[in-house]
Amino acid sequence: MTKPHVFVTRQLPQATLEPLAAICNLEVWEDHLPPPYSLIAEKAKTLEGLLCLLTDKIDANLIDNAPNLKVISNMAVGYDNIDVPSATQRGIPVGNTPGVLTETSADFAFALLMAVARRIPEAQQYVKDGQWQTWHPTILSGQDIYGATLGIIGLGRIGQAVARRAKGFGMKIIYHGGSNEAVANELGAQKVELDELLQQSDFVSLNLPLTEKTHHFISTRELQLMKPTAILVNTARGGVLDSKALYQALKNNTILAAGLDVFDPEPIPMDDPLLTLDNCVIVPHIASASVATRTKMAEMAVKNVIAGITGQTLPTCVNSGVYES
Repeated sequence: MTKPHVFVTRQLPQATLEPLAAICNLEVWEDHLPPPYSLIAEKAKTLEGLLCLLTDKIDANLIDNAPNLKVISNMAVGYDNIDVPSATQRGIPVGNTPGVLTETSADFAFALLMAVARRIPEAQQYVKDGQWQTWHPTILSGQDIYGATLGIIGLGRIGQAVARRAKGFGMKIIYHGGSNEAVANELGAQKVELDELLQQSDFVSLNLPLTEKTHHFISTRELQLMKPTAILVNTARGGVLDSKALYQALKNNTILAAGLDVFDPEPIPMDDPLLTLDNCVIVPHIASASVATRTKMAEMAVKNVIAGITGQTLPTCVNSGVYES
């Protein structure tokens, strides 16, 4: 009996792939950079299973030309890189990896917030450039975190985890979007309208998914509502923030600073003007990048593939309606 053909679009920890290799004809893309779209589309014509990353575009054309495809497994919580309606129409379940990266991502969101507030990247460069000559009362003074107001846009799993960390710093927590009243009360978070959140917050953390409605959710109007001492942190998706508007806001001191883990497009082009600003910290989409978390994500993604190619229900399926039909 011919084993099902499965393609994995990036090298994962070897141990996580062993259960998959045991039951299928496994092909793994081993280059550091993503495989070209054309290559994935060509391979998809003979695939039963596809394990992809958020950097891989899985659109309607690819899905419609993959007659044997039984499962698409995304090694990510978000799945805006996949045309889920097209997969659903074809009866193909789509898996993701929720939950496992919540705490790790929240750790990083708060770490980024603290690094920007206390100007840690600037301070490190200051030392390396040989500028540290003495202690001085005003050198590299940052913003206090303890007792400040944190506005969370998107109080889902990760937003809630960020809020729990903020409680330990005695922060006032306000939020817009997501969660329910019981959860918010437990966190000591107050629900407010978006404009009020932007006007009141010392720190704004973006934790909302990227959809058609949230594309450029924060742009010129929203940035102009923020305090001139406010700091914006985005660990959600690059597309929820208008980067051109952010550049103008940072350059013109409309807001104080920003920390970005995500960008649109990724990687950020090296001629992007945001890279010229000292008050913008940009890191390469590493919020979930701990060894333990990335291994667990790979394990979950593999389990979704195995379930799909063996005709079982995916453990974490984003379009569970495919099973109803």
